[in-house]
Amino acid sequence: MEMYLGIDGGGTHTRARLVSADGIVLGIGEAGPANTPSGLAQGLLAIEEAYSQAVAEAGLTEAEISAIHAGMGIAGLNRRGVLEGLQAHDFPFATTAFASDAAIANLGAHEGADGAIVVVGTGSIGFARVGEDIFTIGGYGFPVSDEGSGAEVGLRAIRRALWARDGRIPHSPMTQEVLDRFHGSAGEIVDWTMRATPADYAEFAPMVLDHAIHGEPNAELIVQESARRIEAIVRTMLDRGAPHCCLMGGMASSMHDWLSPSIREQLRDPLGDPLDGAILLARTRAGKKDD
Repeated sequence: MEMYLGIDGGGTHTRARLVSADGIVLGIGEAGPANTPSGLAQGLLAIEEAYSQAVAEAGLTEAEISAIHAGMGIAGLNRRGVLEGLQAHDFPFATTAFASDAAIANLGAHEGADGAIVVVGTGSIGFARVGEDIFTIGGYGFPVSDEGSGAEVGLRAIRRALWARDGRIPHSPMTQEVLDRFHGSAGEIVDWTMRATPADYAEFAPMVLDHAIHGEPNAELIVQESARRIEAIVRTMLDRGAPHCCLMGGMASSMHDWLSPSIREQLRDPLGDPLDGAILLARTRAGKKDD
């Protein structure tokens, strides 16, 4: 039986989906981030944990595992040594194809056709396919990039909390809640930042969004500015010829209503998710096409 495995290795979670040739889901799995400061080894552990769960749920033998065609979308694939490390790893599959997490999200969103996406989750990136032209906007990594992302929202919330502690801006419920998480200690915040990952910063984003919905001034300012940064990515890709754009990622639904009406009118719902894109990548690598 032909089987296809999709892996979505993001900055917060790694997800796996194993399907039959006709698309029936045989097993799923989930693990921690595949893109971590701990490096490729930790990412490979997350990938293995996720696909092992999917394989176990499907009840496959070792021989059946070796017949799987896999497609993997990995956050941070463009970082030095990551792709080479993945290609050198001895995965137990018949074929294994690699792409960025944004690339598989785009494949899934448009079922392989032309179009653009903006992924807004722990990080952010714009990715578009227009004929033979494939291009990205942003995606250079936190903190120099990832505009409008959960990590950036968290960073800016912590920064404004410190400003309020200094008396540079008025305190608000959001700044007080941030400080309370660190027992009001600036030193504790500084120590935390020395080891915090993008996912750690992104954990503050739901709290900021909740305050913003209720009109909290500091939170509202952060979310409004994040929305403008996302809009700039959308506009750039549409200006470069992308026929459609989808907003995707863990923060997509939360940020959608903060975007201007003119941008919302140009967005459409994705046709599929990143795991659909990873499975399409696996099928293509194996020389198979969807009907």
